[in-house]
Amino acid sequence: MAKNLKITLVHSTIGSKPAHRATVQTLGLRKIGQSVVREDTPGNRGLVNAVRHLVTVEEVD
Repeated sequence: MAKNLKITLVHSTIGSKPAHRATVQTLGLRKIGQSVVREDTPGNRGLVNAVRHLVTVEEVD
């Protein structure tokens, strides 16, 4: 069974580096409090790791 990641934006991207803003956008997040569920892959883990100060992550099934 493949695990999924629930990624929630908890901090604003205002004042963030353009690369971090683009990463948040790539994850599909726009507003604070918005959550998305993504497959747990090394690529998605890398994106989350790049903006770990802006998001929270939970593993879900």
